[in-house]
Order: sequence, then structure tokens, then C-alpha cells
Amino acid sequence: MNEKNQTWVTEIVLLGFQNLHNFKVPLFSLFLLIYILTVWENVLIIVLVAFSRNLHSPMYFFLQQLSLTDLLESSNIVPILLQTIIDDGTTLSFVGCITQMYFLGSFEVFECLLLAVMAYDRYVAICIPLRYTSIMSHRVCAQVISISWLVTLTSEAIFANMIGSLQLCNRNTVDHFFCDLFPFLELSCSDTFSVQMDTVLLCVFVVLSPFILISVSYMCIAHAILKIVSHTGRQKAFSTCSSHLAVVSMFYGTLISVYVVPPRKQSHTISKVLSLLYTVGTPLINPLIYCWRSTDLKEMLKKIKTNKLCNID
Repeated sequence: MNEKNQTWVTEIVLLGFQNLHNFKVPLFSLFLLIYILTVWENVLIIVLVAFSRNLHSPMYFFLQQLSLTDLLESSNIVPILLQTIIDDGTTLSFVGCITQMYFLGSFEVFECLLLAVMAYDRYVAICIPLRYTSIMSHRVCAQVISISWLVTLTSEAIFANMIGSLQLCNRNTVDHFFCDLFPFLELSCSDTFSVQMDTVLLCVFVVLSPFILISVSYMCIAHAILKIVSHTGRQKAFSTCSSHLAVVSMFYGTLISVYVVPPRKQSHTISKVLSLLYTVGTPLINPLIYCWRSTDLKEMLKKIKTNKLCNID
């Protein structure tokens, strides 16, 4: 391409949600409330797991990592979302847009790997309980999390560098409330085939592969639960997995619909709604699911509430 025809875009305009002038204040208030609740819930779980001896187990260690990821993902998206609502759109620098995309991709990839690790943890706990302590030791858990973060941040750095090298054809408007991959690629006049192929490979490696591992783990878990004679034993075994299954279903359902099999003629409105589900809804609902299903977390919350009442008296 000739030097004269090259256009260097330094700013990206996010349109957000258009034609909602009469609902700006209610929407802003709603998403602000959701963000405050999300921060409070996830910080609470992080603190409870860190300072409660009863919660020092691999399952709650991974739950703490999930809460941290949800907190970071929500903080990466919601402030920009709020700005697009109140200002009818917002502007990010080109570097800022790529940075947001990098961190969002990192948190999504890490959560995919983490959910697979959590499924394997449940498999070991139910199918081979006698070896659980030796297999899922604190050292092993820490190493798995460290490796997952390393793989995630490295792969996303390479991917972000590829996206940042794309040339934008005198267009800088993205019809979304954050810098997302496919809307961004629509701005490029460069050949995006290699980026799209890398996206497919990345999805296979960090989205579909963990999903297959999760599916296999739960097939083995279901087989083991069916062998349990006691009804109480079956119910207890299933209750330890139900929260994780709900989180996996919600997260993967929206993620696959947006990135793995995105319809070519999918409306921008549907794309935004699906994106809201996994960037805003999931970080809010995950802590509620685990707190509702976990007896240990319920007991800790009751103790905190009781201590507060005692202090007031």
C-alpha cells in the first residue's frame, strides 16, 4: 500500500448503546449498582477464603481465583460502559483500545482454563478421594494457577501485537460498548485472515479443549455418583458440582455464541446483549451461585453477621 493512502488512527470511538436518551439515567444507575455489587461480592469471597482456615482447600482456592478474575474483568469493562451510557459514546486511544482487548482476552482465557482445573478438582475429589490430598496439594494448585496465568498472558500478548499491527482504513467507529475483537476487525483494511485463523486456533486451544476436559470430567463424575448406594451420599456429591456446572453453562454458553460460532449477520444489538451477559452478568452471578450452594460459605457469612450484631449490642 502506498504511503499516501496509509491512515494512522490514533483514537477509537465506542458508540455504546444508541437511541436510549430517555433511559440514560436508569441504565447508568442499574449498571453502577451491578458494578458495586459485583465488587462487593467478589472482594468478600477473596477475603473470606484468605482469612478463614475452614476455606483453605483447593476448591475454595480456585474459587478465590475465579472471584479475582471476575473482579478484574468487570473493572476492565463496566467503567467504559458507564461512560458510553452517560456521554452517548466515548473515545479511547488506539493503544487504550488494544490494552482493553488484551486484558479482556486474558481474563476470558484464564477463566476457561480455571474452570477446567476446577472440574478436574471435583473429579479427583469424587472419583479418587483417597489420593485427593496428594494430587491436589497446595503446591500443585499454585503451580497450575501460575502456569495458567503465564500461558494466558503470553498468548494474549502475541495476539494483541498482531491486532495492533493491523491498519485501519480511515474508520475509527466501533458499534459496541467496549473494544471487542470482531467489531474492531471490521475497521481494518489489512488482510485479517491470519488474525482470524489465530483466533480460531486460540479458541480451539483455550475454549474448546478446556470444555472437552470439563465434559469428560463430569461424565466420570456422573458415573461415580450413580455407583453411590446412599441417596444422601449422591446428593452431597452432586451438590459439590452443581455450582460449578451452573457457572460453566452460563460462561461457555455466551462465550461460544459470541466468539466460536458468531453469525455473520448477527445484529449489533444481539451481540451487545450477549457481551453484557458474560462481561457484566457473569461476574455478578458467579459469587451468588457459590454462596447459595456452599454450606461453608453460608456458615462463614452467618458468623460474620452474628459477630456484627454482637458488636452492636
